[in-house]
Amino acid sequence: MILAIDTATRFVSLALHDGKRLLLESTWLTANNHSTELPPAIRAAFAQLRLTPASLQAVAVAQGPGSFTGLRIGMGVAKGIALAQGIPLVAVPTLEIVAAAVPPAPHPLIALVQAGRGRVCAQTFRHQDGGWLAQNPPQITDWQSLFAAVSESALVAGEVDEQGYVALAASHAPVHVLPAAVSLRRAGYLAQVAWARLIAGQTDDPHTVVPIYLHQPGVPHP
Repeated sequence: MILAIDTATRFVSLALHDGKRLLLESTWLTANNHSTELPPAIRAAFAQLRLTPASLQAVAVAQGPGSFTGLRIGMGVAKGIALAQGIPLVAVPTLEIVAAAVPPAPHPLIALVQAGRGRVCAQTFRHQDGGWLAQNPPQITDWQSLFAAVSESALVAGEVDEQGYVALAASHAPVHVLPAAVSLRRAGYLAQVAWARLIAGQTDDPHTVVPIYLHQPGVPHP
């Protein structure tokens, strides 16, 4: 059994996956109440399935990029459970979780999470060798710059707000925003990716793994 925790942005998600089945998943929008909402949600998930932390084989966590506070809380809870139970931790970059939910396509995929103050964290993927492979490091940009840089038909998945839709309409970029159900970042996909890495022996040391933070030059940290 693997517990997956994603608190990278205001969308919080957790899941319990036994390697074959997604047994429970919960995703919600929080008003920056990660620290008060996550622990009781985890306890409720265990209670609903009549499980205990001792049932876990690993813990998965969204590593970032994302919000400073959200990432710290999720990483702290995941590390605490992994260390207490003596089980592996699997940290998965946030934008890889977004990409994991998107079906195969011939077009590039731009995965997004909100970065605050009209900015987004973006990364481009292409579907190769059975999965979405990153084509560049994640970067912080604004909506206008993001769409201005699109030179071919592309898919967009992730957190697109009203400002993003306005910028897209003004840009006339050849971009298709995927439906909300596909774009929603879900811990079920985090668990799926993490399970494959666990089986392959690709785990992280809870003592040393750290969140991925992106800083925009000249912009104060949130």
